Amino acid sequence: MLLVGASIFFGIGAYTQQMAISGHDGKVGNGAIVHLVRVVDGDTVLVAEEGQKPVHLRILGIKSFDAKIEKDIVSPYAKAAFEALERTLANKPLRIMLNNSAKDRFGRYIATIYADDHDVALGMIDDGLVMAYTVYPFPAMTVYLQAQDTAKKMKRGLWANSEASERAMVLIREWQRQSR
Repeated sequence: MLLVGASIFFGIGAYTQQMAISGHDGKVGNGAIVHLVRVVDGDTVLVAEEGQKPVHLRILGIKSFDAKIEKDIVSPYAKAAFEALERTLANKPLRIMLNNSAKDRFGRYIATIYADDHDVALGMIDDGLVMAYTVYPFPAMTVYLQAQDTAKKMKRGLWANSEASERAMVLIREWQRQSR
């Protein structure tokens, strides 16, 4: 009975979150110059073009750990990714390049973000703040994977912690199975 209750609770929470993300977005075009409205988590932001409604944007090719679980070993890395996005994107014009499939199942645009002509996701991977998300192929995937390998070898960010590193590797192996 407890499992059923928990399933219903989390199912309703996921549905509520999906509706909050997908129902109120404006539109944005490929190559648009936007500004940060707020960071949602380590791989999702809310951005807007001047004079337009905000849009939720899922950053292409990365996955951050979830910061909501307080005493989890990976929580500090999720918070670091969140803070890095705030620092990197705040008060700057941002250029977005939309992915071929412009939106995900939650209605978020999927795009690469450039701040000061630098690929934000690539920098986050290089710093060991996020993992390269490879379930769906994308043009820069090889470069992202090379940056991730370097971050692992140099023990940057989450790769410096053996428990966080192992958790990341479990996810990466799962993504590899899904992408076949």
